[in-house]
Amino acid sequence: MATSSPVRRALRTLTGLLALTAVLFGINALGVHVFQKSSWVPELALDLQGGTQIVLEAQTDGATPTDEQMRQAVTIIRQRVDASGVSEAEVTTQGASNIVVQIPGVADDATRERVQASAQMQLRKVLYANQASNTFVGEDGETTPYPTPDPSLPATPTAEPTAGNDPAWITPRLQAEYLAYDCAQPSDPAAASPDQPLIACDESGTAKYLLGPLEMDGSSITDAQAVVQQQNGQWAVQLRFDAEGTETFGEVSQALYGQTQPYNMFAFVLDGKVISAPTMDAVITDGRPSISGQGITQETAQTLADQLKFGALPISFEVVSSDTISATLGSQQLQIGLIAGLIGLGLVALYVVAISYRALGFVIIASLAVMAVLTYILLCILSWRLGYRLSLAGVAGLIVTIGFTADSFIVYFERIRDELRDGKTITGAVEDGWARAKRTIYISKSINILAAVVLYILADATVKGFAFTLGLTTVLDVLIFVIFTHPVMQLLARTRFFGGGHPLSGLDPEALGAVYRGRAQFREPVAVAPRAQRARGEAERRQTIAERKEAERLAAERVGKEENV
Repeated sequence: MATSSPVRRALRTLTGLLALTAVLFGINALGVHVFQKSSWVPELALDLQGGTQIVLEAQTDGATPTDEQMRQAVTIIRQRVDASGVSEAEVTTQGASNIVVQIPGVADDATRERVQASAQMQLRKVLYANQASNTFVGEDGETTPYPTPDPSLPATPTAEPTAGNDPAWITPRLQAEYLAYDCAQPSDPAAASPDQPLIACDESGTAKYLLGPLEMDGSSITDAQAVVQQQNGQWAVQLRFDAEGTETFGEVSQALYGQTQPYNMFAFVLDGKVISAPTMDAVITDGRPSISGQGITQETAQTLADQLKFGALPISFEVVSSDTISATLGSQQLQIGLIAGLIGLGLVALYVVAISYRALGFVIIASLAVMAVLTYILLCILSWRLGYRLSLAGVAGLIVTIGFTADSFIVYFERIRDELRDGKTITGAVEDGWARAKRTIYISKSINILAAVVLYILADATVKGFAFTLGLTTVLDVLIFVIFTHPVMQLLARTRFFGGGHPLSGLDPEALGAVYRGRAQFREPVAVAPRAQRARGEAERRQTIAERKEAERLAAERVGKEENV
């Protein structure tokens, strides 16, 4: 006998779920055994694992930094820590001149150096500029990355360069390094030498620059403001240099003015990224140049002014302490959270199996188990690929999801029971109940996802872990509902135990009060046992108002016909 179409679809869907699970475990296995950067246990955040605390003190020759300066310093340090791949780090101010950096786990030397490095600006002449690409199109039309530079290539200029934008700086080795440089994996800015050329990309990663040696640093910038130019009404950034910077910039502008592009460009570099590379359109000797252009808006002008002003502040930070800190909540609180989750799961299992759905409740438990496996392996992969760390807030999001997930299945099962009360077969009730339930579930889950996204974007960092796990598990909830729960119900509906409506299956039409025998036909009243009478009374209470009114109307019509006879 040929397998029916719903059964074939259900088997294919479950096979796909099995394949998806195998692929996810295979990806993490590669990270563990091949790349040796992943783990079979999700990484824990600072509140559960502990980590490293670095206290930085601003060096300002006795002056007190302003609140605005400290806020900008916190922003720069946080960007540096995030760029190093560390997630869930905390960067806060302490007092008037200290910054506290708390990093989960043990901070390596590179992270420590990146945190304490000065945020001063670098100003360099441009040797070459192009689109950010490290690939070329070969003769066969295929895109191929440029090879790693050969160490044997000449790295010393054949002639002594006379200026920062002298093409003599571009040696065969430097040219090969520029072509192979990948903006998606920038080099450490702390390793850049002020006396040598620098390869850098812009902040968006769309342009790549080859820059000459350092001409002047940002400590010469005393102010930067976003202003509107009176002559054309366009936004620009007005700079102001100190006396030494005015003299140096005047010499640079005189050397660049009148040259062809890119030799007339001057790059502002902050933390190894080019934040602006304007052309020199005049000789500026008063120390008040302005950066303007068609693409500068009020927002971009203000951002650039802040970067130039605060990146140029003569403020360096000295590490006053670096200690290992214990978890603020620790393993005990994690265990309590996991125990709470198990208690919640046990209560859900007790309700769906013993009280409400009998054997049908095991489908809910199996769905939750599949979802737990997928959630766990995804957290391991995200810890490896994105640096995600599970905090106690994230654990709370996982616990809350248990109730949300069970709610989806309850909506589906109640729709199936409604169809059974209408007199449909169990296989038909499963399909029609699915068609009615999925719309409701999709709408409710979309609201949950929207709430998670809003929380993640707007809430404090301590709440982001909750929002992330809530959004992740909500997406998995819908996925499990589609590719596991419904296919399993399609298969179970064709078994003797469930399809025959066994009293312990949770799909017994008699207990549910399926009073319809056919279209507009009812069963004849029969004597029932007290237990069956109670079950029928419960089933009648579960009927909708429309169903009861329709039953009363048809019963009245039948009584009228009998009286006429």
